[in-house]
Amino acid sequence: MKFVLAPDKYKGSLTGREFCETVADGIKKVFPNGQIIHRPLADGGDGTIDVVSDYLNASTVLIKAKDPLFREITAQYLLSEDGQTAFIEMSEASGYKLLKKSEMNCMDTTTLGTGEMIVDAMEKGAKSIVLGIGGSATNDGGMGMAKALGYSFLDADGNELEPIGKNLGKVKEIQRKHVNPKLHNVQIKVACDVNNPFYGDNGAATIYGPQKGASVEEIIFLDKGLQHFAKVLRSVFDIDVQNIPGAGAAGGLGGAAVVFLNAELASGVDLVMDLANFDEVLIGADWIITGEGQLDGQTFSGKTINGVVQSAKKKNIPIAAFCGSIDVSIEEMQKMGLDYAVSILNQIGNLDDAKASTTENLKLASYNFAHLLKLSKC
Repeated sequence: MKFVLAPDKYKGSLTGREFCETVADGIKKVFPNGQIIHRPLADGGDGTIDVVSDYLNASTVLIKAKDPLFREITAQYLLSEDGQTAFIEMSEASGYKLLKKSEMNCMDTTTLGTGEMIVDAMEKGAKSIVLGIGGSATNDGGMGMAKALGYSFLDADGNELEPIGKNLGKVKEIQRKHVNPKLHNVQIKVACDVNNPFYGDNGAATIYGPQKGASVEEIIFLDKGLQHFAKVLRSVFDIDVQNIPGAGAAGGLGGAAVVFLNAELASGVDLVMDLANFDEVLIGADWIITGEGQLDGQTFSGKTINGVVQSAKKKNIPIAAFCGSIDVSIEEMQKMGLDYAVSILNQIGNLDDAKASTTENLKLASYNFAHLLKLSKC
């Protein structure tokens, strides 16, 4: 039998690679001669850089860049062996993981460092860039990123503005005369798995501002700033970012990428599967096994399992999900398109106990699943 293992990580417990190794161990106890293909995946959020490094046959590039508060840090991105493709995770320079809790406030944070990574990749000859925009600490409408690429944002008096969230409403003019010319020769795809608009009740500030340290008053202020900034973008570029699904991702970086980078927004897991030649790997597969820490209502909002299921169904391959926990009904599971789903937990305990037993429980779940398959063939 041929099994394709295509999980996301179990956050804080197992990486995608470790999931594959563990499940393979369980299956081999029943099908020692089975063909088992490892294809760990991700949806473009934190940790995606670790998954795609193998698929790109890439090396890590270290550069000096600005963190969300303009402090110089060492950030990293991936560059393929031929130098043609770069994978950049914005959280490496503009992520909340770089800030202390007391420093979190998207009124004052910037995406400048993300732009600096893009510029560095272009200077090194990359012709294709995949940009993951999960885990941001920002709500600057992409101004910081754009500034790194040569755009300037001026107020009513002609003074250049600092590219941070609280200055969105002050932008009166955008200058483009110093834009990096290499932008015309690079194709950029953005891993974007949300459909939030630029502003409004479901916009960048309203939905994500609270988790980025903004108060109720600041969220209202930021949302008004995004509305104003959208009007300026429309007048300068003739693009209405509010009509772009996903424009509100990463504090407006989704929309900014379309405007300033001529980028394409795409599903993160679809981009990763493309890098992994996933559809080719599925040829001749008997089962696809996926998994994540928790299977719930959010799983099918652009998450990894959703992408795997869509690919599996196109080829009529049954799919199983091994998850840390499952919080869906039978009807929901059927609607998701899963043929088999199981929580690997074997005993009652706290979260730390569950994480400590993850490998052992996952191997047992894999063995039991494989054994059922063998019995069904008898």
